[in-house]
Amino acid sequence: MIARRGAGLLLHVTSLPSRFGMGDVGPAAHGFVTALSDAGQAFWQVLPLHPTLGKHQHSPYHATSAFALNPLLISPEVMAEEGIIGRSQLSGLPEQQKSWIDFPESAPKKMDFLRDAARQNQCGRGDTAYEQFCSKNHSWLEDVALFLALARHRGADWSAWPQGIRDRDPSVLRDQRKARATALEEEKYLQYLIFSQWSALRAHAQTCGIRIIGDLPLYPAYESADVWARRDLFRLTDDGRLLAVAGVPPDYFSRNGQRWGNPVFAWEEMERQEFSWWTDRVSHALSLCDILRVDHFRGLVSYWEIPAGAATAKGGFWVQAPGRALLSRLAARFPSLPLIAEDLGTITQDVRELMEAFGIPGMGVLQFGFDGDPHNPHAPGAIREEMVLYTGTHDNNTLRGWFDEEIGPGEKERIASILGRLPDPPALSREMITLALDSRARVVIVPVQDLLGLSSEARMNRPGTTEGNWRWKLCPGEPGDNDWAWLSAGTLRSGRFLHEAGE
Repeated sequence: MIARRGAGLLLHVTSLPSRFGMGDVGPAAHGFVTALSDAGQAFWQVLPLHPTLGKHQHSPYHATSAFALNPLLISPEVMAEEGIIGRSQLSGLPEQQKSWIDFPESAPKKMDFLRDAARQNQCGRGDTAYEQFCSKNHSWLEDVALFLALARHRGADWSAWPQGIRDRDPSVLRDQRKARATALEEEKYLQYLIFSQWSALRAHAQTCGIRIIGDLPLYPAYESADVWARRDLFRLTDDGRLLAVAGVPPDYFSRNGQRWGNPVFAWEEMERQEFSWWTDRVSHALSLCDILRVDHFRGLVSYWEIPAGAATAKGGFWVQAPGRALLSRLAARFPSLPLIAEDLGTITQDVRELMEAFGIPGMGVLQFGFDGDPHNPHAPGAIREEMVLYTGTHDNNTLRGWFDEEIGPGEKERIASILGRLPDPPALSREMITLALDSRARVVIVPVQDLLGLSSEARMNRPGTTEGNWRWKLCPGEPGDNDWAWLSAGTLRSGRFLHEAGE
């Protein structure tokens, strides 16, 4: 899947600098791709790109659709460049100067702006490209558009909708489509815009030699078009209530474990249907990126099922899943199977065997490598060539925050032993990035926060918490020229420079 040594950066699209409160796929994204290429990078890793919910703090891991893209990622500036709106209309979208993303303030204003623009353009009526998009994506677009249109007025918790809508009575849905025709067309048109803009960004990345690593959450949110439209594929009661939810047992990130709240799959029914939902989903995802990181990969082998009424994840238990059958089906459809397994946490031998059987690389995280355990797979000396090595992930503290706030004397001694000295805190991040770049791992991915040496205020997510996450963003001009130059030099020295590798 990944034949040569390479490196890249982890940065979610919303974290790009923007005039309008949150990052999008416009000029800053195109500039970031160009800078990656100039610095010899081969990869840009993003978080899930699906629509998000304010109820879940706009977490990209609580998607209202496993197929749609988030319209909040639409660039108003690109809309103006393409003549969809007049450039003067950009002044109608208030500019946000905060150093963090204020979703409660920014998201509603941007959505109002986008819907106004959709109506102004008659929601694509008469546009051949729009009509082709709707035809090509009909299998998921109609349900998603209706779900989002209904959610505007009734909230996204579809189990609380009137019974006929909740249970998808055909005559009731037909009436709803007529009653909400304008909202339906707006939602479809916004999907057309974000898919078009993302396609242009990906084409730019391909021209620059940058491969995009996408992120596939294992489970959609309960409040999603997928669960509403395909209740047979999830563990629910007859009236659509949750029987069980997903999560993980107590681990490094949380003493109580993590109760995610996503519904778990009805795997027997998925297998009976020959995993068609999964093959459609992965095919769709791979049309949008080059490689997929499968979040919570071990859930394909066995997953932590938590009774819906349990307050924490401690009340859960392990349940087997048909991962080998699923991956066999996917491998038949996608022979190269360009996947990365998020294999952090409690990983058993059967998970390792499944990864090896299908040639799926796992993850190493440098922050986990200094606990002194002689069998620690994340220890610098244990890093394997087939791993994708990260200095940290979106769930970790930044390197600087980890060093300042989380590790004890023993870990600091082991860091000093490997580096030859204990770096001053400001120098720690670059020392650790250098250690990663010099490792045997074929691919190294560095969160942008670590490249900039930022403290814990720049952390993206704190697992087990529901407030203050997903809000970090870059300031204009970050990374700076010196940051890119340093990264370029380290990438070249470690034999990972994109152009030198002949990519």
